[in-house]
Amino acid sequence: MQLLRLALLSLANRRFSALLTLLAIALSVTLLLAVEKVRSEARASFASTISGTDLIVGARSGSVQLLLYSVFRIGNASNNIRWDSFEQIAAHPRVAWAIPLSLGDSHQGYPVLGTNHDYFSHYRYGRGQALQLASGAVFDDLYEVVLGADVARELNYRPGDEIVLAHGTGRVSFVDHADKPFVVSGILARTGTPVDRTLHISLEGMQALHVDWQQGMPARGAARIDADQARQLDLTPKAITAILLGLTSPVSTFAVQREVNQFRGEPLQAILPGVALQELWSLLGIAEKALLLVSGFVVLTGLIGMLTAILASLNERRREMAILRSVGARPRHIFGLLLLEALGLTLGGILLGVGLLYVGLWLAQPWLLSQYGLFIAISAPGVYEAKLIGAILLASLLIGSVPAWRAYRQSLVDGLSIRT
Repeated sequence: MQLLRLALLSLANRRFSALLTLLAIALSVTLLLAVEKVRSEARASFASTISGTDLIVGARSGSVQLLLYSVFRIGNASNNIRWDSFEQIAAHPRVAWAIPLSLGDSHQGYPVLGTNHDYFSHYRYGRGQALQLASGAVFDDLYEVVLGADVARELNYRPGDEIVLAHGTGRVSFVDHADKPFVVSGILARTGTPVDRTLHISLEGMQALHVDWQQGMPARGAARIDADQARQLDLTPKAITAILLGLTSPVSTFAVQREVNQFRGEPLQAILPGVALQELWSLLGIAEKALLLVSGFVVLTGLIGMLTAILASLNERRREMAILRSVGARPRHIFGLLLLEALGLTLGGILLGVGLLYVGLWLAQPWLLSQYGLFIAISAPGVYEAKLIGAILLASLLIGSVPAWRAYRQSLVDGLSIRT
């Protein structure tokens, strides 16, 4: 305890350089833990986005691309699926339920999803959790919309509010559907998935928006069909973007997947969500490792800065060591004193770094959620993060041994008087 007190007093005596060293270590620790936190939470967030869905069906393309646009609302489909193809697949004897998805429109940068009531009955996220309404009800009218939790919160919408949807998926759209406004019928409870950032309308509502469009543009003049006229038309969709399938038995997954991949009506592809997620993470694995490696080098740089600061102060502290020897300190006590200083600086830097990490997460959490749909939970460090902290302490112990050994040698040579 006396040696620890001496180490703290020595650091306090050199508080300016000690604080700079501590801050450098803290920032490097914050960066390392932040990279690991975002990596692990991003994986957990992606993995919890969809569960209970056996197959995702879309136009033939890459499996990762299909997963991204159908589940995460990232990117666009290379082609659509004809409605009659959906009906054939949904009628398959091994298919328990089929959820049609139609994408392509947006509202202030948030994607609009056309679907049916099966979406709210069968879609699952997390550990098989069903979608719940926080207020209002599921759409029942042609021009009703159900909002995700983030959409309602960010845009301050409530059931009964009227909104106008826009054509295209960009944040800025030059063509909107002002002639067919929608009314908010309900708001979903928060899920921590892309559902929170999505507006949900019926497939018929999606068809009504484009019933008078030609070649991707609204028709001009007498060809325009207003909202009331659209109600009188046959609004059966001509095409959709993707299909979520739930099967009667997991055993039949590969058989149904093979049948869809060999579908004769049009070129389609069926993927397993879990396998596609693993493929996605294998693509991102190199980037993850590179970020962790860079963060590790930043921590190492901070520890080397601590080594430099302690070594630079040794010559100035030789008189201090001689005084300590004169009052009974042994060379091993001098070694322990320097080692405790290094560990104290590292431990202080880790504590400050963890504190900065959680303050940063608390401040950045709403922004990450609104901009990227990524929810970073503020939780205690996990096992892997604890191992990283342990590795940092071990590295500081090894690095701190260098000035400690030098001080030990100097104390043996100097004795009670400083030798030059």
